[in-house]
Parts: sequence; structure tokens; C-alpha cells
Amino acid sequence: MSDFKERIATELTAVRNRSLAYTDTEDDLLLRQHSPLMSPLVWDLAHVGNYEELWVLREAGGITPLRPEIDDLYDAFKHPRANRPSLPMLGPVEARHYIEGVRGRVLDVLDSIDLHGPDPLHRDGFVFGLVIQHEHQHDETMLATLQLSKEPGLVRDGVLPPGRVTGEEEVFVPSGSFLMGTDIQPWAYDNERPAYRIHLPGYWIDRFPVGNGAYAAFIEDGGYDDPHWWAPEGWRWRQESHATAPLFWTREGGTWWRTRFGRTEPVPMEEPVQHVCWYEADAYARWAGRRLPTEAEWEKACGWDAAAGRARTYPWGDDVPRPDRANLGHRAARPAPLGAFPAGASPYGAEQMIGDVWEWTDSVFLPYPGFRSFPYREYSEVFFGKDYRVLRGGSWAADPAAVRTTFRNWDHPIRRQIFSGFRCARSASPEEV
Repeated sequence: MSDFKERIATELTAVRNRSLAYTDTEDDLLLRQHSPLMSPLVWDLAHVGNYEELWVLREAGGITPLRPEIDDLYDAFKHPRANRPSLPMLGPVEARHYIEGVRGRVLDVLDSIDLHGPDPLHRDGFVFGLVIQHEHQHDETMLATLQLSKEPGLVRDGVLPPGRVTGEEEVFVPSGSFLMGTDIQPWAYDNERPAYRIHLPGYWIDRFPVGNGAYAAFIEDGGYDDPHWWAPEGWRWRQESHATAPLFWTREGGTWWRTRFGRTEPVPMEEPVQHVCWYEADAYARWAGRRLPTEAEWEKACGWDAAAGRARTYPWGDDVPRPDRANLGHRAARPAPLGAFPAGASPYGAEQMIGDVWEWTDSVFLPYPGFRSFPYREYSEVFFGKDYRVLRGGSWAADPAAVRTTFRNWDHPIRRQIFSGFRCARSASPEEV
């Protein structure tokens, strides 16, 4: 097996170990629906195996289906999450046995397939990148489910570096054009393609994501009670949801507390705020006299190297993420303190743009000029439109294999169970330009 195939095999093993770790618990917890927003954990576990069977074994390998009778059960577009507990799902033991059988055949396909041939599914190992990223995304979903379960002791924590918040609070991105999206990242999704040139006026963007301390000041100033700061649809959501703080926050004795994977602790004011929806992020930005960045502004600030005239894979360059550059891959079960990764700064000086929290942008999810669906419409195309807002950057729960400066995430603007935060931006004045 070539070195490239060995690397793919290593990634396949790593993501599967992660999925099994998050489902290594009592059957009752795996079968239970902890929130109508989420699937039972055992559904996610079997789904990643079924996805792997569909794309690697059947589409790329031409192998006869192993379990065609379960395809309908694990079709995410046929069964909304709220309805999945009523499906005749595979039980935990059967699900583990099924995905193990699929994986053994996947490795056989990897060993025999030509990764340099003309088939776009095969070329550069795209189909393997597809299933690796897909499983990591479901692993992050599993973590969100485990957070909603409020069961303690199920999710490991870890140690993070200290923060530092000295220096400028925002960085300047000069007027100019840049290439948005990619034509060269072999495992990029269809919604990241093709690269196209776009011109942006000069603007300022926060050096760090908005922290818990700054967000608490918005709350203390009556931010949730003043419709002036909210878009009309955001204010309707605020009234209907009765939200008064980020999800999982409570206030007792003059102190803000949060529940994190079954543990209650004081809110660390030096961490990026997470579990806020787009409407909350937008309201905070208005209160602060700012706005949310567009996704083009976010991407340029994150990875455009104007001196080299090219986009970087990550803010710091093309080297894979190191522990001193970003908080990724469930290193700890929380965001790192603000300023923890100076070595991960972008060419413009913005920090923590990759990892820690997904960052809401002002943009709705739309195709790039020249977009073409590949390998199926349901990954991106069916979600295009005003119902979804774009998030960028990846959270602490995202794996390095599933993040890059061009990666686009999206969700409904009311979603808060995801590991989402934000940073603010503002247009430069003529004098600043």
C-alpha cells in the first residue's frame, strides 16, 4: 500500500475510534432521544457505516450491497431527526457489527483502487475524504447530543494553554480582491468550488471571537430585553423562545453558571462564547455598534496571503494544525481562552479563526458562480437559500481533517445546540482607508 493510501487508512481508523468512543456507553443512552433536535446516538453510528457502504463500496468499489434493506432507515433526507426514534433501527451490538463489516471491505477497496485515475470519486482519494469528513461531522453531532443529554462522565476533558488578550482588539483588512473558494483542495466539498475572484472594500474584523465576558456585558445591559438591537425575525424568536442568555447558561447569586457535559461550573469569562444562535450574534453586534462579517470577509481575513497572491489552507499556512496553533479534534471539551494561539494568527493578525467555536457570518448559504453538484445534490444544493446562515472556522469538536479556510458550514439561524460563536466586523471609514 502506498504512503498516501496508508495516510488514508490511518485517518479512517482515527475517525472510527472516535465514533466508537462517543458511543461506548449504556444501550439505553444510545437508544434514547435526548432532544428532538438530534438523532439517537445509535442512529448516527449505523448511519456513518451505511454512508460508507453507499459511497465507497457501492459507488466507488462496485460491490454488491451488504444491507440494502436498511438504506431507507439511514437516509437523512427521508426521516427528520425528531422521527428517527420510531424507526426499526439497528441496536447497538448490531450497529457495531455492521459498521465493522463495512470497514473491512472499505480497506480492501482502498488497497485495490487507483487514486490517480480519471474517475472523480477515485482521484486523490476523494471518496475516502468524503466519508472521513462525513463521519467526523457526525462525531461532532454526537458531542452536541451528549451535551444535550446532561449526563456526566461521558465526555473526556483536557488541558488547554492559557490565554492573552493584550494588543489590538481588531485587525484591518485592506481593500482589494482575493480568490474565494478553492480549485486545488482535493477533499473540498462542492459548495467550496469553484474558486472565484471577489473585491472587498477595506474593513475591520475582531482579532478574537467575542468572549463570554463581553457577551455577559450585553446581557447585563438589557440586550435581551431591548428590541432595538434585534432584527424583527430575531425579536420574534427571542419572545417565542424566552431566551435570556446563551444555551446552558443560568444565573445564581450574581454569578453566571453553565452546564457542560453534565457538570455545572462558573462561566469562564475569558473563553469565546458558544451555544448562541445567529439572531443572538446579530443582536450583540448591533449593540456593540458593529455587524457580523460576511463569509467573504471572514475567509479573506482568515487565509488570504496578499503578499503571495494565494490562499492558505489554514490561517498560518499550509502545514497541518499543531497544538500551538488551534484547538481542534476534541483536545478539550471546551473552547480555549482568548489569545491562546498566537502562532495560529492569520496574515492580517486575526486569531482563533480555526477551532474553538464555529463562527456565524452575515451570509445566507448560496452557491458560488459556476457551482456544480458533486457527488450528489443533497450535500449542498438542496440547502441553498435564505433559510440557512453560513458558519465558518470549525469548533473545538471539529477534526483537523474536516476544517480549512474555505470550509463552509450552515444551519438555521435559531440553532444553539451546535458549538457556535462569532466575531464582529465593521466597514472602514474613508479616513481609515
